[in-house]
Amino acid sequence: MGDSCAHRRHAGPGRGQVLFPLLLPLFYPALCEPIRYSIPEESAQGSVVGNLARDLGLGVQDVSARKLRVSAEKLHFSVDAQSGDLLVKDRIDREQTCKARRRCELPLEAVVENPLNIFHIIVVIEDINDHAPQFRKDEISLEISESVRPGTRTILESAQDPDIGVNSLSKYHLSPNEFFSLVVKDNTEGGRYPELVLEKMLDRETQSTHHLLLTALDGGDPPLSSTAQIRVLVVDANDNPPVFSQDTYRVSLREDVPPGTSVLRVRATDQDEGANAVLTYSFLGEADKAQHVFSLDPRTGNIITQQPLDFEEVVRYTMDVEVKDQGALSTQCKVIVDILDENDNSPEIIITSLSDRILEDSPPGMVVALFKTRDQDSGENAEVTCSVSRDGPFTIRSTSNHYYKLVTDGAMDREQTPEYNVTITATDRGKPPLSSSTTITLHITDVNDNAPTFQQSAYLAQVPENNPPGVSIAQVSASDPDLGPNGHVSYAIVASDLEPRMLASYVSVNAQSGVVLAQRAFDHEQRRAFQLTLQARDQGSPALGANVSLRVLVGDRNDNAPRVLHPALGPDGAALFDTVPRAAEPGYLVTKVVAVDADAGHNAWLSYHVLQASDPGLFSLGLRTGEVRTARALGDRDAARHRLLVAVRDGGQPPLSATATLHLVFADSLQEALPDLSDHPAPSDPQAELQFYLVVALALISVLFLLAVTLAIALRLRHFSSTTPPGCLQSCFCSKSEPRVPHVYEGTLPYSYNLCIAQTGKAELDFLKCSAPLPPTEAKVCANSPGTLISLHSGDDFHPETAMAGATAPTKRLLDCKEAPFGM
Repeated sequence: MGDSCAHRRHAGPGRGQVLFPLLLPLFYPALCEPIRYSIPEESAQGSVVGNLARDLGLGVQDVSARKLRVSAEKLHFSVDAQSGDLLVKDRIDREQTCKARRRCELPLEAVVENPLNIFHIIVVIEDINDHAPQFRKDEISLEISESVRPGTRTILESAQDPDIGVNSLSKYHLSPNEFFSLVVKDNTEGGRYPELVLEKMLDRETQSTHHLLLTALDGGDPPLSSTAQIRVLVVDANDNPPVFSQDTYRVSLREDVPPGTSVLRVRATDQDEGANAVLTYSFLGEADKAQHVFSLDPRTGNIITQQPLDFEEVVRYTMDVEVKDQGALSTQCKVIVDILDENDNSPEIIITSLSDRILEDSPPGMVVALFKTRDQDSGENAEVTCSVSRDGPFTIRSTSNHYYKLVTDGAMDREQTPEYNVTITATDRGKPPLSSSTTITLHITDVNDNAPTFQQSAYLAQVPENNPPGVSIAQVSASDPDLGPNGHVSYAIVASDLEPRMLASYVSVNAQSGVVLAQRAFDHEQRRAFQLTLQARDQGSPALGANVSLRVLVGDRNDNAPRVLHPALGPDGAALFDTVPRAAEPGYLVTKVVAVDADAGHNAWLSYHVLQASDPGLFSLGLRTGEVRTARALGDRDAARHRLLVAVRDGGQPPLSATATLHLVFADSLQEALPDLSDHPAPSDPQAELQFYLVVALALISVLFLLAVTLAIALRLRHFSSTTPPGCLQSCFCSKSEPRVPHVYEGTLPYSYNLCIAQTGKAELDFLKCSAPLPPTEAKVCANSPGTLISLHSGDDFHPETAMAGATAPTKRLLDCKEAPFGM
């Protein structure tokens, strides 16, 4: 517990003295004897007792650094913070401090910190001759019968000297006279008392009174003295003094006896008769402490307690009892009452040092407090054992006599228990045992032993697209039960599935609040979701952290209008038309409006509506499919050509839409459809007419070229005896074109339609009538086409000339029916 125990003695008057030089190992503090100093009483304030720092093995700089100090119940000393000297703090009177004890020792403790240690010190107070012997009375009156024979002795009152040793009472001196002499005797307690010895017979008639001077001297240098006058009154003869049965009476008495308890009875006898045999008992001398505690019956000699007794205050009472007869003869005896200790004092617990900073990760065995016990009883009644409450990780270890350490013996967690109320109980071995308790509060200091913890194991946030930059997406929150910087949490983004160069432009996180902010407007069509890894980190040393994932879903808004894929405009930008057989039954699939929407969910849920129809009851439109079907059979009075204006709306709020115009012609063949289309001539346009003639010229040239090629092929086939039957020389083929738009559109079902191209070498318009079957590879030519699409050059009007020109164009294209997948 301490650094060392030293024992030295320093010589020289007026200076501190250290006894028994000895230095024991650090790990045997309980075996170390205390450091002893001795000083004379009445030393001046500030007198040096000894160099405490040197005797403890400390340097001068350690006095302040380790807070060297002393403690005691009544502190008479202090430590010089500069030199480490133990100094006298105030006046010390040995007689007042130690009473009648022959050895006066003042115990105190020296305490140092860093580490926490305690050393025991005993300062012996040496007596000086500062008190002269004193008689209780300045005049002593004696009555001696003239019949008393020489050699009779009379005990005189002793002088009292509180000093001890050589400074105590040494001798008595009696003034010279012829009748009396002085004899000094030792009592059982080591003191001296005088006896007056009669040297020759007294004669009252000659001299009735004798005056003597009694002087008491101590052994000091120089000796001190005091005197008392002895007045001897000579009385008539009463020649038999009383005699006690014992010269000394000794009795033991328990300290817990109540007042009024009989202690003992002194007995004396007198051989005289009559009045000279009537005895009276009394205490000899002036009233002292014993005479206040005990009372003496003057007739019976019975001694009775009249006040409570306390062993801790007085362990022994000594009384002089005198018995006197009526003839003035007297005899004295001594009564000694020893007080027996009872277990009437509970142990005391004195905290000498208490640590103010206990780390929660402190290892077992760390000293957190030093304390001592004290019991004013004696023997087994003063033997004390200590225990500590078991509601905390602490235990008690004994270091030396009555000194203990409170140390840790388990792990501590400030987050669970920030402070401990530790109750220390001291119990003596008396019967019954007495105990006392004291409670100390130990505050646990925080260390960074807890990492931040997120409130959720993972976070999911949804943000609609087209959000304004700087909007809050989500907030993550982590808690740390530590205190101060150890519990202060900051947030950061440490990983993402976004490209590193894109991360800073997408999101950021507030380091203090954990709010995740969007740095830009998101587009659902570009990125539907992304994932972030966020870290919460405390400010401890070393810092602790935890990660959590945040998945951000970008919600769709209705920011894209539907886009119509079919019907599409021709290469020249003109609208196309569909043909419908005149014998089409109700429910016949005429065509299909195909549209897509780049949005998702309800925003891409398309519906089809007829805005305008030349004959509203003739056709029906599928609300979700966009399929145009005949609602009834064509009547004789119904027009052959019809126009439908279709609106495609999405399911957003507000909905967005697009329109498509369908041109439908009832005809069984293209030749039949052309006159119907020509029924509605368009206003003459010179530019259109010029274009028409150019197309017709190109068509004729193409037809002539095809005829020549056909004839060449026929001759070639005949040359090889081909079995091919004659028929109309035509070839029909279908080509599948690549999709014009991506195959998949979220929320839209895939559809397809066919584009067929027919070629012929004839100039007539009945080229659709083929006399020969098609090869299997061409069997699907126009099979899925409900009609023929022919470009309209002037809005809703049709020009046969233009159609013919288109039929004889170099490309020989009369009908396109391309099959391509589309998504709704």
